[in-house]
Amino acid sequence: MSSIHNFIFKGLPSRVVFGAGSLQNLKREVDALGARRALILATPHQKELAQDVSAQLGERSVGVYAHAIMHVPIESVTQAIGETERQRADCLVAVGGGSTIGLAKAIALQSGLPILAIPTTYAGSEMTPVYGITEAGRKRTGQDPRVLPRTVIYDVELTLSLAPLITVTSAMNAIAHAAEGLYAQNSNPVISSMAEQGIAAIARAIPTLHRSPSDLIARSDALYGAWLCGTVLGNVGMALHHKLCHVLGGTFNLPHSEVHSVVLPHALAFNASAAPTALQQIARALEVSDAPAGLFDLATHHGAPAGLKDIGMSEAELDLAADLVVSQPYWNPRPVGIEQRIQIRMLLQHAFEGIRP
Repeated sequence: MSSIHNFIFKGLPSRVVFGAGSLQNLKREVDALGARRALILATPHQKELAQDVSAQLGERSVGVYAHAIMHVPIESVTQAIGETERQRADCLVAVGGGSTIGLAKAIALQSGLPILAIPTTYAGSEMTPVYGITEAGRKRTGQDPRVLPRTVIYDVELTLSLAPLITVTSAMNAIAHAAEGLYAQNSNPVISSMAEQGIAAIARAIPTLHRSPSDLIARSDALYGAWLCGTVLGNVGMALHHKLCHVLGGTFNLPHSEVHSVVLPHALAFNASAAPTALQQIARALEVSDAPAGLFDLATHHGAPAGLKDIGMSEAELDLAADLVVSQPYWNPRPVGIEQRIQIRMLLQHAFEGIRP
């Protein structure tokens, strides 16, 4: 009798071009989308890279819009849609991390324009049909096939200059996608295999990159792991960890990848009793005996912040955060609702103080 249980797997339609120097294929990939008027999106910090991408596209580019903002506030979406319409763009090229790709998704949600993503971090958003828009201090998330990038170019060379802090925290963000995928309600053997392999690749890369940020092999491992972890998130549902991060990021405007890095060990410790097999798989990928403690060590031993207090949160805000997390029912391997408010508040306290689980 096979140990594989019945499952459903539906692959998402995206094209991936992976490897050092793969950005040289940009013009070919834009042409393959049938696009002739690409608008290049970026954050102000990555405007120069976006301009280089625009120059590479030549007459196929209608210019650079370098105003992407963390957590995708609705005001920035409205302005970006206006620019897209003014330029009569027929394609969005998102250069950067989750903020830029998130803005592209918000535009595509309304316009239906195809997205070509060029990730420069390990966030993984480029492999998912998940979007998030922040309005009036609340981050609203959803899924829609229109927001899934049609093509993703993973050029390892674009990650060589990634700052040490963002390297480790965005890598932890990617691990979070795979970790929750292992106990997701709609997980399956294909996704579980990708999740474990993705976690292992990133865990292998982080110590090397801490010592030698320009190590191309380690950068390739990290980006490969991020692709796998992002694919996991794109194919299964999210649970407590992502809910916590959406609340903390959207309501209190905390930095996205740092929030994921801080919260992940505590969310897994909360779910450990309800998802023992998943926790064993994570521990195996990390080559440790305890997954939550192993993830805490992986992050903090390589320069990531330990607690929410280190990234701008006030202890006085923890009560509101706990209320928001339990106020809207959603699936999690261990129940999360009003009845669990005390336990969630305790989880947040531990995450705030940076206590090793």
